[in-house]
Amino acid sequence: MIQQAIDGDIGGVPARELIAAYGTPLVVIDTGELELEIDRFVRAFVARGITVGYAGKAFLVTAMAELLAATPLRLDVCSLGELITAERGGYPAGRIYFHGVAKSDAELQAIADGRVAFGVIDNAEEIERLAKIARARAPVDVMIRINTGIEAHTHEMVRTGGENTKFGIPERDARATIRRIAELPQLRLIGLHSHVGSQIVDVDPLIANLEELIGYADFACGLGLPVAELNVGGGIGIENGPGDARPIDLDAFAANLAERAAGTPYRLAIEPGRALVARAGSLLYRVVTVKRQGERRFVVVDGGMTDNPRPMLYGAHHPADLIVSAATGAPAPATLAGRSCENDEIGEYALPDDVAAGDAIAMRYTGAYTYSMASNYNRFGKPAVVFVRDGTVRRVVRAETDDDTSRCDLA
Repeated sequence: MIQQAIDGDIGGVPARELIAAYGTPLVVIDTGELELEIDRFVRAFVARGITVGYAGKAFLVTAMAELLAATPLRLDVCSLGELITAERGGYPAGRIYFHGVAKSDAELQAIADGRVAFGVIDNAEEIERLAKIARARAPVDVMIRINTGIEAHTHEMVRTGGENTKFGIPERDARATIRRIAELPQLRLIGLHSHVGSQIVDVDPLIANLEELIGYADFACGLGLPVAELNVGGGIGIENGPGDARPIDLDAFAANLAERAAGTPYRLAIEPGRALVARAGSLLYRVVTVKRQGERRFVVVDGGMTDNPRPMLYGAHHPADLIVSAATGAPAPATLAGRSCENDEIGEYALPDDVAAGDAIAMRYTGAYTYSMASNYNRFGKPAVVFVRDGTVRRVVRAETDDDTSRCDLA
């Protein structure tokens, strides 16, 4: 349900001021909240010797890279675009690693050139392609991503383990893949990786995943390979909204991982994305029109699937506030919808029966996979991004203009 808040603020900055200065849609990241989440992970995991890497795909702009570079976190990138963003933000190469299910030749070259600490190999073809680029006298550090067959109980669109996904080396091929790397002096296998999915609210699949990785690591070490780290991926689930109980106790989870790895020669790592940044993000919209079709009331805003496609892709639901409004009516059912030429329904909410054009709505917990998945469908420009904290605001990405949407066109 949307809670009425006539003149709300984010990070101590009035929403009216943000909208007046930067327009809507507008991505707002409360860096104070973000740093609280980073601190929670550092205290739970890093304190136990478990490395934390941020999954850049969740949200990465240059200012975000700058902020994260000042923390102990590593950074996972999966494209040259993400790598360049990290480099522009001053991220140390020694704390960046490169993922990707279908890396280009240029991306493999970046790994071989040492622009990252190591690459995570996803498939057998990639081994051969990278080996051709690398030199035996300067071997490239790699991990391999193994699909251990562990499946998380989550939406099929964000499930990355098990036989029905494209990710990683299939478990039936894992040992042969490890043997192949042992034959290639150009590559140095320093660890194993496995990721089973996103929005996981039960840690059992993550612990089971670690169990499988330990077995493969023992096999690799038996071949004389220098496997030292096991990365169990990310996907740590978050609650539905403010006030809800957190589904995973980070401290207990970290202790569980550390206990299972005790007595082995391996250090551990995780790579959260959403769990770090989602809570810090809000997405501001203005209501453009309210219309009734049959028994349904549509509240149409000036954004939608172009800046937050997750509700349309796999039913993601974001809590929301009516943050700027003169509405005083009773809550009534409403479908929040976007303006694109699709049925881009953002979700079902209870809105005042007198909500009107010009009112502003803040979608909450949108720090992850909103701006990073934004598109130019209908040639709409992507929104601006601002960082707020303790009453201060900093624009870190300007809004795209209408001209920007055709800047790559050739006349």
